[in-house]
Amino acid sequence: MTAGAGASASPFRQPRGVWAVAFACVVSFMGIGLVDPILPALSTQLKASPSSVELLFTSYLVVTAVAMLVTGWVSSRIGGKRTLVAGLVLIVAFSALAGSSNTIAQIIGFRAGWGLGNALFIATSLAVIIGAASGGFAGAIVLYETALGIGIALGPLVGGELGGISWRGPFFGVSVLMTISLVATLLFVEPTPRPPRKTSITEPLRALRHRALATMSITALGYNWGFFTLLAFTPFPMHLGIHELGYVFTGWGILVAIFAVFVAPRLQAKFGTARTLYVNLALMSADLLVIAVFTSSQFVLIVAVIVSGAFVGLNNTLTTQAVMLVAPVDKSVASAAYGFVRFIGGGLAPFVASKLAADLNVHVPFYLGAATVAAAIGVLASGHSLLDRAERRGEQAAVPAGAQQALPVGAAEAVAASTPAP
Repeated sequence: MTAGAGASASPFRQPRGVWAVAFACVVSFMGIGLVDPILPALSTQLKASPSSVELLFTSYLVVTAVAMLVTGWVSSRIGGKRTLVAGLVLIVAFSALAGSSNTIAQIIGFRAGWGLGNALFIATSLAVIIGAASGGFAGAIVLYETALGIGIALGPLVGGELGGISWRGPFFGVSVLMTISLVATLLFVEPTPRPPRKTSITEPLRALRHRALATMSITALGYNWGFFTLLAFTPFPMHLGIHELGYVFTGWGILVAIFAVFVAPRLQAKFGTARTLYVNLALMSADLLVIAVFTSSQFVLIVAVIVSGAFVGLNNTLTTQAVMLVAPVDKSVASAAYGFVRFIGGGLAPFVASKLAADLNVHVPFYLGAATVAAAIGVLASGHSLLDRAERRGEQAAVPAGAQQALPVGAAEAVAASTPAP
């Protein structure tokens, strides 16, 4: 496939195996906001404290973070398709078990197993799509980003509608949809070869010794602390019903998708990665500060949460690309190291937020979130020269010969990040 063909072919004319994985990607990304609308209902109906309910995020994200360290080790030994199937099986099983639970402690435990499955799936889904897609790299990237956007936007809506029937609905819904994805993956996705080199389990941790990668990872930790404080804790002071929460976070998800897929590449091309990130982090911090000051205003909370989707979309895309630009190690190893650090921050933030609200007041968690995002600006500034040098070297250097014209900004790094190291 030449670059020209890859650029002109429709990304939506794909083999059945690609559509199977893309559908699974939609459902997987739905999980980001799926439980948001039912958090207050879980607290009320299961007689659980907000801090206990927030552990749904903590168990899921912390296990995902730790599992990111072993995904390369697993996929380099059993191959991409088997890793994908293993992840799907775990998601199907643990989401169904969560829906069958009767206590918040059981749901927390099963969400942890769900996080392990999600880590295995996320680590290999794009690589499998790339290997099977028609239309070249560009077509595969567009399809993957489309699945990501649809999943993030639909997650809160589906969670709200199913949660309006029963709090168990979102969990069973994921299990059913992922079962369909699992069957389709087994039937339609071709077996993938094992990489020629087996990845060491310690490589991601060793990679964090590199200053540039550590700097970007800590920047992402500070941002994710603020982001997941907003995502996981605002449903409580918002005092909305399940359906209404679903609609609010659907609006948030739509902005995440639009700014991640369409706006981020344009701003990056015009202003550069670092400068765009400085402004975006400052705006995200200001948004959290507004929430902190006006936590008692339902209207302000709704508007601030929806608007934050724009900052979240930009940051998710640009920070990941920045990590891939500065990483001095194999991209898959860098991605695992970065994912480990940022998901630790995202996992701890909701639980800490609920504790601070209970021990102090409901404003404090958002002040802390605003402070961590602002601190991320300082961390990023400490590595500004490293990022600038990496960006000047150009993303094109990482693109395979003959495919450079087919790839959008950052696509080569996104491909490399999800592909097992050679």
